[in-house]
Amino acid sequence: MYENLCEPIPLKKEIKLYTGTGNPGLSQRIADILHLELQGLKIEKFANGEIYARYDESVRGDDVFFIQSLAGENVNDLLMETLIATDAAKRASCSKFTAVLPHYCYARQDRKAAAREPITARLVANLLEAAGVDQVITIDLHQGQIQGFFDVPVTHLTALYLLGDYFKGKGFDWDNTVVVSPDMGRAKAAKKLSDYLGCEVAIAHKSRPRHNTSEVMGIIGDIKGKTCIVNDDMIDTAGTLCGSVCKLKDMGAGDIYVSATHGIFSGEALERLQNAPIEECVVTDIIPCDEANKPGSKIKMISVANELAEAINSVYLRKSVSEIFGGNLNL
Repeated sequence: MYENLCEPIPLKKEIKLYTGTGNPGLSQRIADILHLELQGLKIEKFANGEIYARYDESVRGDDVFFIQSLAGENVNDLLMETLIATDAAKRASCSKFTAVLPHYCYARQDRKAAAREPITARLVANLLEAAGVDQVITIDLHQGQIQGFFDVPVTHLTALYLLGDYFKGKGFDWDNTVVVSPDMGRAKAAKKLSDYLGCEVAIAHKSRPRHNTSEVMGIIGDIKGKTCIVNDDMIDTAGTLCGSVCKLKDMGAGDIYVSATHGIFSGEALERLQNAPIEECVVTDIIPCDEANKPGSKIKMISVANELAEAINSVYLRKSVSEIFGGNLNL
């Protein structure tokens, strides 16, 4: 008897894009591709260093995408920004909160390599979920099994083929080019890149006596006189990398190019790379670098904004289409 007393209330749901302080430049490029505006998010610090976040407008019922690269000297502050922004959005009744984390911090601590060590990559996943993150979008995790640390969906992208396209534009003699894996753990990715480029693959065998140091013990494969493309997921201090490059030169390698998804560049990394016997160091714009693409700089940067924009659009549309079909469509 009450069904005609009121009109149906239309459901209003929007996509809202926000950025942390980790890489606002990348966030703006993503927003431009999606033809969206970066919405207002006030992030401040109290005098004692505590972080404060508040959304400038309502996010009730909206799909919120928060873009934050968790890397740099203030990585712990950036992580707290993400957790606090998540909590603020969930308490403001957002429909879904997606953390777009192009670089996932603490990814190297993904297992217990020695007694009494933490598994911090799992801890970060727990913190994100406890704060209320509903989904994660990230690029080239240090190890793929980190996805298993989450109970929420993880969209794991790769910049491997984006880097491959960059080298394809170089016009190398692919019969005289080899992709070099810096260690055994990166061998599978190196094989994928070599198959994509149509060249051979080689694997460096290293020993690692302590963090941020290693020594190349030998090479599996033929590199003598060949153009070498050393591919890794991240470059931190570049000490290990530059030592490996010098060893490759001593073993007869030709021109050497270095590529990585995450150019962290801690400490004296940029100076080491500039003085190393390499032609270029190619990284993505996941982490800002003021020296990239400057005249005379060996650091070349390419953008992952388009890939992240496509992922954001896909995640948003998947939910919308699923809702239209009442959740009965297996997407």
